[in-house]
Amino acid sequence: MSSSVSARSLRKQFGETRALDEVSFDVEPGELFGFIGPDGGGKSTLFRILVTVMTPDSGEAQVLGLDVVRDLWALRRRVGYMPGRFSLYPDLSVEENLRFFASVFGTTLERELQYIAPIYDQIAPFRDRRAAALSGGMKQKLALCCALVHRPEILVLDEPTTGIDAVSRRELWDLLGRLREQGMTVVVSTPYMDEANRCDRVALMQSGRVIALDTPAAVAASLGRPLFAVRAGARHRALNVLRSFPHAHSVLPFGDVHHVTDVRRDVPADVIADELRRYLADAGFADAEVAPAAPTVEDVFIDRMGAPR
Repeated sequence: MSSSVSARSLRKQFGETRALDEVSFDVEPGELFGFIGPDGGGKSTLFRILVTVMTPDSGEAQVLGLDVVRDLWALRRRVGYMPGRFSLYPDLSVEENLRFFASVFGTTLERELQYIAPIYDQIAPFRDRRAAALSGGMKQKLALCCALVHRPEILVLDEPTTGIDAVSRRELWDLLGRLREQGMTVVVSTPYMDEANRCDRVALMQSGRVIALDTPAAVAASLGRPLFAVRAGARHRALNVLRSFPHAHSVLPFGDVHHVTDVRRDVPADVIADELRRYLADAGFADAEVAPAAPTVEDVFIDRMGAPR
């Protein structure tokens, strides 16, 4: 087995909506692989196919060398799955949920306690609390414990950080990084572009298709056109002025600056920057700051979608 996950030409249709459209990729053993994209991009449908909850209309996929359709019963015992929607029993306590999921896979909480201890220790003070009464971050940690309690060989997590606070997001990614360091293959999805840098490789998904696949650094570097960060007062008016620049490819708010790309790929960056400064000065923004910027995964995603002027 050369890949932990291998998918070729997966397709899935729901009525008139094509949720997956010829999706192909490979995930290497021990890799933390991320699927990045907005809601409706096809991530959850793809993950449900990988964990044998759903079958594709066409194409094929193997996880741990097993076919997701023919070998579903053998595969389910070897995969840990954390769905995007909290799916544990809300009326059971933390400990009761863990004991139940351990028993489903023929093990016990006592037998696996040391294995899940790095995560369980953080929720142990709330072991008697009903799952419904946990905070968002604690719910996700409990769900992760339940997904790991049978010692799976691969972990599949669908948007585990959606709806939780920034501190819990960071803690969860730190936990995933430690699992990867221990040799576990982790496949995760997220709508947050900034989380792409926590992955070894990423696939950007939009409308059921993979529009880019590489390391986060390589994806960011693939923008292939000059990018500038522009800082100016009266930000909304500056946005409209920049979008009227004759050579603008895209102009988008990005934190406290505007990210501007130029349609010309062969013009030196310093020449374009001077043109932008003069254009802004003529429009009343004499104090505008224009500087070359390093592209991000988000810049590439927007560009591949067809960036707005």
